[in-house]
Amino acid sequence: MIVGVPREIKPGEQRIALAPAGALALTERGHRVLVERGAGAGSGFRDEEYGKLGAALVSAEEVWGDAELVLKVKEPIAPEYPRMRPGQILFTYLHLAPAPDLTRALLSSGIGAIAYETVQRPDGSLPLLTPMSEVAGRLAVQEGAYHLGREHGGRGILLSGVPGVPPGNVVILGAGIVGLNALRMAVAYGADVSILDVNLDRLRQIDDLFAGRVVTLYSSSYNIAQVVQRADLLIGAVLLTGARPPRLVTAAMVAQMKEGAVIVDVAVDQGGCVETIKPTTLLDPTYVVSGVVHYGVANMPALVPRTSTFALTNATLPYVLALADQGAARAIAASLPLAAGVNVWGGRVVHPAVAASLGVEPAPLNF
Repeated sequence: MIVGVPREIKPGEQRIALAPAGALALTERGHRVLVERGAGAGSGFRDEEYGKLGAALVSAEEVWGDAELVLKVKEPIAPEYPRMRPGQILFTYLHLAPAPDLTRALLSSGIGAIAYETVQRPDGSLPLLTPMSEVAGRLAVQEGAYHLGREHGGRGILLSGVPGVPPGNVVILGAGIVGLNALRMAVAYGADVSILDVNLDRLRQIDDLFAGRVVTLYSSSYNIAQVVQRADLLIGAVLLTGARPPRLVTAAMVAQMKEGAVIVDVAVDQGGCVETIKPTTLLDPTYVVSGVVHYGVANMPALVPRTSTFALTNATLPYVLALADQGAARAIAASLPLAAGVNVWGGRVVHPAVAASLGVEPAPLNF
């Protein structure tokens, strides 16, 4: 199979969908790998590294024009829409729930689109979302702490505090992969941390793991309204696979927060769990509403592209090899996780949660 890896052109995106080790794994199996020149530069990978491992270094036009399987990190943006073609397979993060224009472009192109974030094992785990969620959760605290600095619009709070001065208060909405990684970082900083979730078993686990160093609360509108008023840093870490998360924090709640508090909503790529959040970029990451700093970067792991590229390739490579070795239809038919990852096929939306978010009926996945 011809596997293509274009350079990411979303503003601020420096990751690449395939580390050199992944390219070698494909060429060793007899597949042809096309890598756009300069695609790995942002992650610290030189073109020569790919060339030495058997990949061909080509233009963007050649990648999109010749590849049967296109590997990306982020969803295609408008300049890439005309490059998609019928029968081609796209494997990337898509986050279609809040993106009707992208969905229409995928449908009209005839491409088969498999989303990393909806590849789901029978136990409900999301193996291709997990590594970037781990990165994003840890970065949420790091970036939040940075923007709490007065120079960056924040309250001038040091999360750890110092002897004689209390630490900053961190509130985390959601105790999934993002939430737990944010929690670990916030506790390591020495912050005063509260975490909310509707899963009481998960909250019990956190109580046991952190031995009382964290306040666990059931996620209700009342509890959320109470804790956000105390928050110096509020982290949104809510996920519904393939769908928009609920808006847990209203504009009225934001208006009651401390001036100079910071919101980092990691769920912004699916629409966000804070009513006042909107997508931003690494080049211009924040804006202010009601005196509160909002950080809405939808591709946070791009801030650490080398770490993120290695982590992403580690997770995606087994699925990439299956698609390349077996062909897309056979690989999807043989793999429940890959089948769950298919969002668009044959000009129709097939993923139920994505279809529901877009207000359409899901189509059956037929080859």
